[in-house]
Amino acid sequence: MDGATSCASGHAQRALQPTSFDLISARRSARPAPSGTADSHAHPMQPQVAPMLLRPHLHVSGFDPRAAGGRQAIKVELRGMPAGAAPLVKMQLRSALIAQGGSRHSFARTLRGDWRPVYIEFSSREKEHGQYQIDVELDSEADGRPASRWACTMVILVPRADATLTEIHQTFLSTHKNVRVMADDASIARVNAHTGGGRLDIDVTARNASITHLNLDGAGKVDMGFSTIAWDEDLIEIDVPAQAEPHPHPSSSACLVNAAPEAGAQRQVRLFALGECVLGRWEQYDPESDVLLAHFGDDGQDRSGLTRRLSGRHAVIRRGSRGFEIEDVSRYGVLLDGVWPGKNKPVPLRLGMRIELSASIKGIVVLAVTALLPHGVILHRIDQGEFAECFYFLEPGRHPGFPLPAFPREPRAAVMPLLFHQHDGFWHLDPVTGVETALTPSSALEKLCQFPRHTRFASDPYPECWIIRSRAGQLQQALSQDMHTA
Repeated sequence: MDGATSCASGHAQRALQPTSFDLISARRSARPAPSGTADSHAHPMQPQVAPMLLRPHLHVSGFDPRAAGGRQAIKVELRGMPAGAAPLVKMQLRSALIAQGGSRHSFARTLRGDWRPVYIEFSSREKEHGQYQIDVELDSEADGRPASRWACTMVILVPRADATLTEIHQTFLSTHKNVRVMADDASIARVNAHTGGGRLDIDVTARNASITHLNLDGAGKVDMGFSTIAWDEDLIEIDVPAQAEPHPHPSSSACLVNAAPEAGAQRQVRLFALGECVLGRWEQYDPESDVLLAHFGDDGQDRSGLTRRLSGRHAVIRRGSRGFEIEDVSRYGVLLDGVWPGKNKPVPLRLGMRIELSASIKGIVVLAVTALLPHGVILHRIDQGEFAECFYFLEPGRHPGFPLPAFPREPRAAVMPLLFHQHDGFWHLDPVTGVETALTPSSALEKLCQFPRHTRFASDPYPECWIIRSRAGQLQQALSQDMHTA
């Protein structure tokens, strides 16, 4: 019975741990600390709670494993945070269930001192049944830098599409009942109720991966309430590493320009560190894509002609749950190893994969995957523009690690410098010593490992286009002055 210290047979019952409702009630009933005492960083409207009740955790509710293969939204509430936490806490999620492999959210503190809940959407469509983890990282920032950090891992159950209710872990609606049965920490609660035709209200609570088996012999009306699963995830505070100095030349796209390339070397090495990189047609003004591609013929680059048979947005390269992938978003199609994968269907990149743009006319632009880095991919042109340019697609903010793990690559990519993107800029990593060097227009690249001579760093991925635009702008300005003088 609720509140009793022993069962009907006289056995002593252990005290129940405080629930989330108890924690909230304690916070609301506690009085604010007097002004000028205790924590000066506490929120003015936030009640003070006994230290033993402060337990930073996430309360997750609204999860229904019966909705297998569909879209779901769970409610995440931040509770038990210390009084000195910043009024804004950023949350980063990583999971195979979430689109693009992860998402970012923010918890904002209200005037009452609690935190506004966050809703997380995910889908189990075309996912194999089983357990999927969601890695959670929370940052409380001060002066634009993380001051405190917490982490936890949630486990989401994706059942079979034909699973029955008895095969799925369920929790029951908790109300004031005259009989209460609780199961915790992966235990099993079995309830065999012999009502004898009378009335019996039973509250069965199963949490933390527990299972409930309810057997009723009632011949009359039976009302059962199946709620969605809810649970608490304790947050573990982790050390915040010392913040490194900001990059001296922040950029998300750049270019390595070789003024005198040797045999087999490219004149331009395009660098991109974007969450989603769009490949498309070369446009001098207002391009729709990030990677501007043009056809190379016998007379060199041709920015008209066959180049016009490329879409403004032809393909997209991004980091997915299975590594880097490419998706056709064009009117003219993309051939991957000679096969059209279909429009809007992402395909993982493989070493040596041949990428042809477009499918209707062959030979306009042909690329090949020459390296699968831990943090990106390298693509080389294998058409008549093979000595003109090649491409790095790097994951923003990710370090490859040192010593560098083994990764598949072709010989032409093995001689390329090891680059990565972090702190909003591009870096060079020496694979032997591990020395990291920030890349800027003033960097002496010839002194770095695997950089050829006569190479400079440009903060624009297409510096030759910038020169043309600059000259066009100067010409337009001169014409305007002449007309004004006339």
